Amino acid sequence: MEHKALKELFVDELKDLYSAENQLIKTLPKMVKAATSDDLRAGFEHHWEQTKEHARRIEEICNELGEKPSGKKCAGMEGLIEEGREMMDEYEDDVLDAAMISAAQRVEHYEIAAYGTVRTYAELLGHNRAVELLEETLEEEKETDQKLTELAGAINVEAANAEGSDEVEEEDANTRRQKSRAARA
Repeated sequence: MEHKALKELFVDELKDLYSAENQLIKTLPKMVKAATSDDLRAGFEHHWEQTKEHARRIEEICNELGEKPSGKKCAGMEGLIEEGREMMDEYEDDVLDAAMISAAQRVEHYEIAAYGTVRTYAELLGHNRAVELLEETLEEEKETDQKLTELAGAINVEAANAEGSDEVEEEDANTRRQKSRAARA
């Protein structure tokens, strides 16, 4: 017999993940455009396609449960995306790529935790097809995190070797941050 409260939590978490994935579907093209590294750009493009599939899988699970996947906004993902936007406004070139990897890995770790949790709920509730779909997505999220780690190895070195910042560059960065904050206010 299915535990009613756990099923409600499972569905609620699926809706949260669906919102998270849809927020990423809208954000990843901006990251593709901003990336200066061809490898990073290609990685973001690939993950954008995967993310569309992740959302489709959640739709399939919800359909099997007789639920709609929409109706909830993932505040956690919203915050992570906003942090990433701020980083994109503050940095340029190789350092921008390093910042985007940092932001993307935070997103991946959030998703890894969330998908691991909902997969466990699905197991406990006996939803075998959901377990399969969630496990597939979880593995893809882990692979993306690993690829980002590998890319960071080269990109972070390039960022570290970029010309040192003198006082003028620091003033320019501070001015960009102030303008970015003012635009968001």
